[in-house]
Amino acid sequence: MRALAVAAHGLVFSYPDGHRALDGFDLEVSAGERVALLGPNGAGKTTFALHLNGIHVAEAGTVAIGDLRVAEPDLAEVRRRVGLVFQHADDQLFMPSVREDVAFGPANLGLRGGELDGRVERALVAVGAADVADRAPHHLSGGEKRRVALATVLAMEPDVLVLDEPTSGLDPAGRRELVEVLRSLAQTQIVITHDLPFALELCERAVIVDHGRVVAEGATAAVLGDAELLRAHRLELPYGFDPAVASRGR
Repeated sequence: MRALAVAAHGLVFSYPDGHRALDGFDLEVSAGERVALLGPNGAGKTTFALHLNGIHVAEAGTVAIGDLRVAEPDLAEVRRRVGLVFQHADDQLFMPSVREDVAFGPANLGLRGGELDGRVERALVAVGAADVADRAPHHLSGGEKRRVALATVLAMEPDVLVLDEPTSGLDPAGRRELVEVLRSLAQTQIVITHDLPFALELCERAVIVDHGRVVAEGATAAVLGDAELLRAHRLELPYGFDPAVASRGR
């Protein structure tokens, strides 16, 4: 049995306006597992993700990354272990060149010289972006930006990747390239997405979140094959898409 990479139990969180975004949220993810978080807008998916590295602090419940609670005095190490890739890649790219963007995080950890260069090179190679290392991020295509944003996170050598709507704005080729990159990575992955075919291509397990809690989970093909369940939580497959047929082609 694989060790747990993420364990969240009984999370409760409300925003200042009183909206309760998490209401007894429970989820465990094994090391090396890829899990899709599905659900309607406002269900609590991104709010949960922001608890994984302490951006949000729960009113009740606990979160652990491996053997560390998401709390002081371990918060710095937790944030190294958890890499968040935001929905909009431009939110993570702000340096004059791709290379400098990817180096920013590990440089802040104190890496210098050949060690830093090696970390940057490995991250760019992992996402297939070594050829754009010296380009300005704002000149890249959407797919290239998405892969570089992922490289900025990989350069920190995290244990867990959390990706928020990673296919948003990608053309079909960029989407396929992203699937291939993510499949090649060893990290535990939590993928927040409305792209249900993408969830099926990438993730072994799917979790449906609604009203701040997990309401269903199982093998991705089985979850997506339950039309009544999807309808109840405002999820829709593309017209004519059959999860059972598609899963046989994986």
